[in-house]
Amino acid sequence: MNLVVIDYDSGNLRSVAKALESVGVTPTVTGDPAQLAKADAVVLPGVGSGPAAMEALRQRGLVEPLREYVASGRPFLGVCLGLQLLLDRTQEGDASCLGIVPGVVKRLPQGLKVPHMGWNSVRWQTEHPVFQGIPQDSHFYFVHSYYAAPDSQLGVTGVTEYGVPFCSVYAQGNLIATQFHPEKSGRLGLRIYENFVNLATESQVAGTQRVSNPPFAPLYERGVGGIC
Repeated sequence: MNLVVIDYDSGNLRSVAKALESVGVTPTVTGDPAQLAKADAVVLPGVGSGPAAMEALRQRGLVEPLREYVASGRPFLGVCLGLQLLLDRTQEGDASCLGIVPGVVKRLPQGLKVPHMGWNSVRWQTEHPVFQGIPQDSHFYFVHSYYAAPDSQLGVTGVTEYGVPFCSVYAQGNLIATQFHPEKSGRLGLRIYENFVNLATESQVAGTQRVSNPPFAPLYERGVGGIC
């Protein structure tokens, strides 16, 4: 399987690559759009500024290839900034993002210590194969000052509380993204990478395409409104 980790000078690429290697895959770490086009699965990591990250993607000619890749239905995992960049725009500099998931990236409320750094729990809203075997209220490692606020709750798979409840996991079909860092989150984080690799392998074999309606349903209703 050809699993590509996108290199655009944003993020702890080596930590992500090592996590993938630990679950049996040697990824290709590259910023080459041609390599992205040939990928069976993609991980988009990232830390830091959303506008700077988008500029780096533009300079490398990766914006349209990323949109085309996600539209193809092949497995995609965004990590931290890699979740936020999926949305339409960010309040940070009022900059445009990839526009794959309708919504806005918002700053954490005033009065909170930012960045939100350290361990926090995730409350699962839906089931998804990439999070199979991850217990309710499991803790993961976060480092961020902004959060993704999708327009629709469809796809909001996990919610975390930090001053406000926010979308910490987004998943629809083969499009998956987390606000936390699985590679910094111990055994459960590695389980997520392992599950993603398994999903990618199954998708490669079956030729599965991402569908408009996700293959999972809400476990329960929770009034998180439009804040995450």
